[in-house]
Amino acid sequence: MAPPPIVQQKSSSPSQPSGKSEVSDLKLQLRQLAGSRAPGADDSKRDLFKRVISYMTVGIDVSAAFSEMVMCSATSDIVLKKMCYLYVGNYARCHPDLALLTINFLQKDCRDVDPMIRGLALRSLCSLRVPNLVEYLVSPLSSGLEDGSPYVRMVAVLGVLKLYHISATTCFDSDFPASLKNLMLTDSDAQVVANCLFVLQEIWNLEANKSEEANRERETLLSKQTIYYLLNRIKEFNEWAQCLILELISKYIPSDSNDIFDIMNLLEDRLQHANGAVVLATIKVFLHLTMSMTDVHQQVYERLKAPLLTLVGSGSSEQSYAVLSHLHLLVMRAPMLFSSDYKHFYCQFSDPSYIKKLKLEMLTAIANESNTYEIVTELCEYAGNVDVPIARESIRAVGKIALQQYDVNAIVDRLLQFLEMEKDYVTAETLVLVKDLLRKYPQWSHDCIAVVGNISSKNVQEPKAKAALIWMLGEYSKDMPDAPYILENLIENWDDENAAEVRLHLLTAAMKCFLKRPPETQKALGAALAAGVADSHQDVHDRALLYYRLLQYDVSVAERVVNPPKQAVSVFADLQSSEVKDRIFDEFNTLSVVYQKPSYMFTDKEHRGPFEFSEEIGNLSLDQESMDNAPRFDESDKDLLLGTSEREENGGTSINGAATPGYSAPHDYNSSLVPLSSQTQSEPAVTSQTSFAIDDLLGLSMLAAPEPPSLKLNSKAALDPGTFQRKWGQLGVSISQEIPISPQGVGSLTTPQALIRHMQANSIHCIASGGQSPNFKFFLFAQKDDGSASFFLVECIVNTSSAKAQVKVKADDASASEAFFALFQSALSKFGM
Repeated sequence: MAPPPIVQQKSSSPSQPSGKSEVSDLKLQLRQLAGSRAPGADDSKRDLFKRVISYMTVGIDVSAAFSEMVMCSATSDIVLKKMCYLYVGNYARCHPDLALLTINFLQKDCRDVDPMIRGLALRSLCSLRVPNLVEYLVSPLSSGLEDGSPYVRMVAVLGVLKLYHISATTCFDSDFPASLKNLMLTDSDAQVVANCLFVLQEIWNLEANKSEEANRERETLLSKQTIYYLLNRIKEFNEWAQCLILELISKYIPSDSNDIFDIMNLLEDRLQHANGAVVLATIKVFLHLTMSMTDVHQQVYERLKAPLLTLVGSGSSEQSYAVLSHLHLLVMRAPMLFSSDYKHFYCQFSDPSYIKKLKLEMLTAIANESNTYEIVTELCEYAGNVDVPIARESIRAVGKIALQQYDVNAIVDRLLQFLEMEKDYVTAETLVLVKDLLRKYPQWSHDCIAVVGNISSKNVQEPKAKAALIWMLGEYSKDMPDAPYILENLIENWDDENAAEVRLHLLTAAMKCFLKRPPETQKALGAALAAGVADSHQDVHDRALLYYRLLQYDVSVAERVVNPPKQAVSVFADLQSSEVKDRIFDEFNTLSVVYQKPSYMFTDKEHRGPFEFSEEIGNLSLDQESMDNAPRFDESDKDLLLGTSEREENGGTSINGAATPGYSAPHDYNSSLVPLSSQTQSEPAVTSQTSFAIDDLLGLSMLAAPEPPSLKLNSKAALDPGTFQRKWGQLGVSISQEIPISPQGVGSLTTPQALIRHMQANSIHCIASGGQSPNFKFFLFAQKDDGSASFFLVECIVNTSSAKAQVKVKADDASASEAFFALFQSALSKFGM
């Protein structure tokens, strides 16, 4: 009786339409062809091998055909062997038991007559990376290092590194590093020498922290004999190998000046190499060798200009950007040496935006008395560019040149002409620059204010530009007849201003204008203070209270604080410190130059931006200390936001207490605040009549200082992690806000426990914490002290680099969230004090 037909089952995967039966069919066909010497058998094997590799490539498990693939590898067809080696290397690590089947045929192929097959087999054997098979690698590697074919020796050298990563002990016991060192100094093939150098550097760098011998061996690679041997053969190497050798030479310490000049003479022709990587690596050698020779170092800069400028104009835009970034670094270090070549940095129409931006920075750096006019003329042409970001950058560049004190008269005229272009972004950027110019050159105020006064505030929408305009309205309100009325109009639209920066400047400008022109600004200042005290932004709220209480205390004192005599700014702060710039220079010819930051800032975990936290608190460590009973909050510690009259009732005598938490006075004001504190010790307390007079004058009769939060917290609150996590998932976010941390607090936050103990003292307990400097994360909770089970849950992410804390509050009673947040912010502001 005939057997029933086999039903082919369909696979759910579109990549394997015939299911497991397809793999079974492949196995059967491979087994039939194994050992076959019939004509066309190799062609049939190729077709089957291609199908197996294609399945493997799309993720289908074809490891079931392992033994059949190994049997079919007994052939002289190199294409078949390559596909078989690829298959074996893919499944050996996942199926180490099957990998044992490949050892015999791979070892046999390592002794093949064809050097190509010997090399491929040795590479595949070392790529198995199965620890149990290490003993089978030693003999083929030893033979490969002594093979007559350069290709096999090259593969064997890299195989030693693979062996080291599998079993370092076996690698050293077989004395492979010594063999590589000898091979590096004696082999006739340049690629074998380069591979030896690469492998030895890799091994000794990894071993350097483990043994002194490794350090000594690493130093031998920098010996004079080795360096000159590689230098004399450098033309034989390919570009990759030349870069490897040049990187090694940059670490070499020459014995004397003759040694330096010999190396530079040997590498002189590398500066004309067509490959940009070789040129940059050569430049790094020249720069590092001559660091201690000032005159020669300057001559090196002159010598490097031509090769770099040539590379910038050739190749792709990406290559040009990489080279231009290195040229930018050199320009910033020695701008005078490049001042005559400024035309090379003019923007071309076809340049991408990222290249144009870099060129603008370089034009700004090399501007001096001899070329300022030409550079500024060129930059002014870019101000009307259709590429708005580049137009903005060009305007900023003009302003930076003006701040360098080169031909200020002509540049100020050009900037003021920008204000007449009637383009919003041009006006915005120009206003910001005019503000900086007036801070440095107050003598230009008459000309600048005459033009700025004609600008309608309605046409300025960008926060920074509007803030700059408001600053000028307050600072030069005596010279601008309409200043009080423009400020009054802006204050009337207070609620429409989304940027806190603008509202802060409005408060200060209104205060300055009131001190100079009281009758006209009286109403505007009263409205600004009332709006500021009611503002939800903490900084705006605090500044409004500060100004209000200063006026309550003494108007003359307020004037000394808000509008003290100012000196012209001589130097604006640099965004990068000299230490950072030197670190980038030390890492020449690396990504540090392209990113314009040291490598530790984009490789170490703590410098990869904000710490990524999981929403699940289970990923954080539970803090047993936080579950202990915290000390009771001292009820005598009153809120610092008390008004003057309230302080008198409580026996307070120091007006400095009016400085609210979160407000940090500018450095320029410190001298004005010092006599204020000493004055309060001798002068009598301010009477309430003075306060009422100021309130009536500003129309603030109904404005009262906010009452301190009445919310009380339970100092012995307890909450288990499971309940916390359940509540956190159920409750919605009541408040989400970023708040500043004082410098003292940043300095105290070296470990999470420091902040945890501080918050416990304020009846706010930590249930979990995590992270490391500069990023920390805390989950905290507090409970109302009214006998209820009403909890407040807090997620607080602190970044000490930016001195900011991102706070989210969830509450059983959402109506009390604001009061709790005020307590939380007050406690956090006192951390480290």
